[in-house]
Amino acid sequence: MARARMAAGIILYVYVATHLLNHALGIASLETMEIGREVFLAVWRNPIGSTLLYGAILVHVVLVLWSLFRRRTLRMPLREALQILFGLLLPVVLLEHIIGTRVMTLIADTNDTYGYVLSTLWITNPEKGWIQAVALLLAWAHGTMGLYFWLRLKPWFSTWAPWLFATVLLLPVLSLVGFVDGGREFARLLEDEAFVDRLIETANPPDEAAIAQALAVFDWGRITYLALLALVVLGRIGRWVIQSRAHMVTITYADGRKVAMEPGSSVLDASRRIGVPHASVCGGRGRCSTCRIHVSVGRENLPEPSTEEQRVLQRVGASDATRLACQLRPTHDVSVTPLLSPDATAKDGHRRSAISQGAEREVAILFADIRAFTAFSEKKLPYDVVFVLNQYFRTMGEAVERAGGQLDKFIGDGVMALFGIETDAEAGCRSALEAARRMAVGLKELNENLKNDLPEPLRIGIGIHVGSVIVGDMGYAGARSVTAIGDPVNTASRLETMNKEFTSQLIVSKKVARRAGLDLSEERLEVVTVRGRADPLQVYILNDAADLKAVA
Repeated sequence: MARARMAAGIILYVYVATHLLNHALGIASLETMEIGREVFLAVWRNPIGSTLLYGAILVHVVLVLWSLFRRRTLRMPLREALQILFGLLLPVVLLEHIIGTRVMTLIADTNDTYGYVLSTLWITNPEKGWIQAVALLLAWAHGTMGLYFWLRLKPWFSTWAPWLFATVLLLPVLSLVGFVDGGREFARLLEDEAFVDRLIETANPPDEAAIAQALAVFDWGRITYLALLALVVLGRIGRWVIQSRAHMVTITYADGRKVAMEPGSSVLDASRRIGVPHASVCGGRGRCSTCRIHVSVGRENLPEPSTEEQRVLQRVGASDATRLACQLRPTHDVSVTPLLSPDATAKDGHRRSAISQGAEREVAILFADIRAFTAFSEKKLPYDVVFVLNQYFRTMGEAVERAGGQLDKFIGDGVMALFGIETDAEAGCRSALEAARRMAVGLKELNENLKNDLPEPLRIGIGIHVGSVIVGDMGYAGARSVTAIGDPVNTASRLETMNKEFTSQLIVSKKVARRAGLDLSEERLEVVTVRGRADPLQVYILNDAADLKAVA
């Protein structure tokens, strides 16, 4: 149904766009508007165009009303509420215009030229002209919002967004200007009696009987639409009365909050009902995946995901315990945890690597830290401290990236980097050692460049270890990044700190050198006890990491 609704919406949006373009031709002349109208009618008033148009109207209206009936709560983001409100208003404000043009051509064989339309909307009843202008803008806004909610999930959208936004803003403005210019020209032409005679002859205005018949159609259409809305409301009330007596499903959130919902309600409905912040970029249509949740309890009783839900979950590489909150309608009690921040964006719905979802990998970890920087910062102005740190971070960051590593984070004046995430541990160890060498070389160049700003050269300590860690995209909101946790991370950090004890620049575990295939037998070898580890560790100690061979 979602695809049918979207397809119908696109057809209607194209129709409105061509209608606006036709109005915009009034900037040139009324005659140009009439020429454009002939092209417009050739597209939409042939058997194929008419079937597409009126079929799209029927499908879109029915599916919108059906979606309103299916909703278990009317709580929703403001943008979503506005789109629905605009859509519900459209049949009310556009029905009279449709009957006055298309229906009148069928009843009285009226030719709804721009002259005929402007005689009513610009001369006889100008207030209706402005109502129809507002209605057209509502239709454009409604369609644009729907199109935006769909297209912003596409990876290419951010590139084209400025041009698309400019287009959707410019087109209605040009349309209004063209309508006004056409109306003014029409008012001037009415002073010519010959023009009026030609207008009457061409338009064939309806007589009173035809107008009465059209008004009856209008009343019937309005009553039918309002009756359908009332039916939706009554259906919602009836369903609530019936299901409130049935067995309720309890949904428990990670923070302990619980909500009892009628069977058939989605988890997203539950979140909105009790005010649990929950991301849903596409408005709960099962497209963006930003509402995805982890089901920790009750997974065995869940209904199987639909084909559409399964496709979205596969797109983002989700695990078996992950479901879309907008699509999951549990029949038994469940415990869930939203996986994304409530302020997640469309970008978060794009496919992510399996590692970012969480994986155990054997990687090399590097820590680096400036020696005695606290004493330096106490003697310098804040501006000088920030300047030196930024130069240092750039040097270390470039060394890591050029060696093929991934910067994990900057911690104060320290750096953490990971190597081998996308390759293997052997390549990661080689890259980590190459990064250490580049750091040492880069530091010498940095000290030379900043010798007038530093009381003494900067010194660093580097520690490298390798082991199995858990890698994943961790954090909250804008502070998320791919990082690693595990004993090897703590060990690498401890090795970096030991440089103070050995007055060295680099301490690397023997395991790293072996996995990298690098012979460090001529370097100092020590057996150290690392706090937090039961077994001692063999490490190589180097006074200058720049002496390492280029191994990456």
